[in-house]
Amino acid sequence: MMPKPQCSVALLVWRIALVYIVLMLCRAVFYLYNAESIGPLAWSDLGTLLAGALKFDTVSAVYADGAFVLLSLLPLHAREKRWYQRIQFGYYVVVNAVLVVALNLADAIYFRYTQKRITADEIFFADNSNSARLIGKFMLENWWMVLLAGAFTALLAAGYRRRTPVWSPLKGRVYYAANTVILLAAAGLCIAGARGGTTRMTRPITLSNAALYTPDNTKANLILSNPFCLLRTIGSSGGAKTVRYFSDEEADRLFTPVHRPAESARAPLAGRNVVVFIMESMSADHSGYLMPELYADKPIGSFTPFLDSLMREGYCFRQMYANGTRSIQAMPSVLGSIPSFKTPFVLMPQSLGPSRQLPAILRDMGYATAFFCGSERGSMGFGAYARSAGIDLLFSREDYERRHGKGDFDGYWGIWDEPFLQYAGEEFGALPEPFFAALFTISSHHPFYVPKECAGSLPEGYTKIHKSVAYDDRAFRRFFERYRTEEWFRRTLFVFVADHVSSEKFAPESRSYPGNYRIIGFLYTPDGALRGQTDEVVQQLDLMPTVLGLVGGGGTGPYFAFGRDLFNEPERPAWSVSYDDRFHALTHDRIVRFDEHEAATVDREDGTAVAADSLEERFKALIQQYYKHIGQKNYTVQ
Repeated sequence: MMPKPQCSVALLVWRIALVYIVLMLCRAVFYLYNAESIGPLAWSDLGTLLAGALKFDTVSAVYADGAFVLLSLLPLHAREKRWYQRIQFGYYVVVNAVLVVALNLADAIYFRYTQKRITADEIFFADNSNSARLIGKFMLENWWMVLLAGAFTALLAAGYRRRTPVWSPLKGRVYYAANTVILLAAAGLCIAGARGGTTRMTRPITLSNAALYTPDNTKANLILSNPFCLLRTIGSSGGAKTVRYFSDEEADRLFTPVHRPAESARAPLAGRNVVVFIMESMSADHSGYLMPELYADKPIGSFTPFLDSLMREGYCFRQMYANGTRSIQAMPSVLGSIPSFKTPFVLMPQSLGPSRQLPAILRDMGYATAFFCGSERGSMGFGAYARSAGIDLLFSREDYERRHGKGDFDGYWGIWDEPFLQYAGEEFGALPEPFFAALFTISSHHPFYVPKECAGSLPEGYTKIHKSVAYDDRAFRRFFERYRTEEWFRRTLFVFVADHVSSEKFAPESRSYPGNYRIIGFLYTPDGALRGQTDEVVQQLDLMPTVLGLVGGGGTGPYFAFGRDLFNEPERPAWSVSYDDRFHALTHDRIVRFDEHEAATVDREDGTAVAADSLEERFKALIQQYYKHIGQKNYTVQ
């Protein structure tokens, strides 16, 4: 029996409706996979959440299937031909399988690690030789997600009804005229859907519009969907616009990124070498010294016992916070005292402007400069950024393997941290003094592997990352054991700081702001010249000014930085600033939230509203200065 003919418009409506259904199924999977991070959903919130989800799904459907709509409604009799319908079917299944199914299910996994949806920024990271291997690893670890992707794709294919003949009652000129009208109407609906409305006042919706449907930042990610997030962010500079909350003079009075240390300022560690260890995913909750309450009743008292010992002997930041959630955001924060707000600074065109960041300033003072990372030379853009920050020498996996062979490759990211740290020590000893070196560790990263030969001697831990954290702690111990008697070692200021909080949360407070930004950070001098601790809020942005104050004093000359010298600039606010769907400033007792229009201050402990004061104004001034200087590629002091 032949299938009953159906109107082409009715078929198109059904097929697009099926895309919406699959988008909602992907959203359900996203929530179930990330329920712990997103939190419970109240029945009273479901209506607004659904309304927001439908708006963003409409944009995703237009982005993915706009061309399919065009193919389906072109006023041509070719639509009734078998070959034409095969093209339509192939487009519908393949494009939606990639942009709707695969991308959104990948989002469910990706969100756990970065607390954000996949955007155009991630295209930057795909250009690595290990990308295919890592994708394969994720697919094996989440095989059930691959099966779901196959099931959802099969649903699209089965529900397409491709064997149903297309029928139209219209003939001749009426056929062409009517179908042209239908095509134009559909085009108008698609444009309105992509913009998020039909009025003249409607602007194309962006990721931040998700906050309109929930006051909870994390739940806003549940509303978003792809391909909207990916395609909407292509070409976004993230920092080119200008905002003005104050006059330039008033903004400079409230907050200025220009530092002018006095020529007479004391530099107690003048002439010391400087080594900055940027440690992958070293959350504060890995440390029994920083968070002893977590380990009081546990058989394992800390996964960073060696780093804990250095914190006791050095100068420890007990309340240290990252300025972002990704490694690429940490580099400019630590080495340039430049935050990454809406878009990672490294990915902005503005990052290519002239600057005097920490390596460049020290180089001008006679320091040799080097950057070490056990991954490939071009991996993650680290080396490129290091160059732009003023670093002359790059040491990577290729350099290590030329000297020590290829046996220490971890199979995913690069050289295991323990042998690479040993190699870095060899190169430190060969650098002319004084030298500046930054080293980015990689082994405490997903897939959280450790070398087979030491796996049995390391604690399993309470989360997936703990064993690899213990491995890195041992790697630092062995580095110190080997080089502590070297002359260059004795003359070095060591800076330890994590890039961001781990995706594997141990402390309950690490799952929400501000705990999900709290990291390990401290200074260490082998001769004990710098000892103590502070309970003030310290951020990654503070490290560059603090280091310059310790080793250069007023001899550094004026420089540009969004942080503060912890020992010499008490007049600057002790806070940590960041951005997710809005701007945040954290102090020891308050949190300021700012959406670029309205600011709100709450008590850090109980979340109650606090009366506005100068802190809000200084935070707005910081944001204005950020847009002004970064947008104009003006982050140097003339």
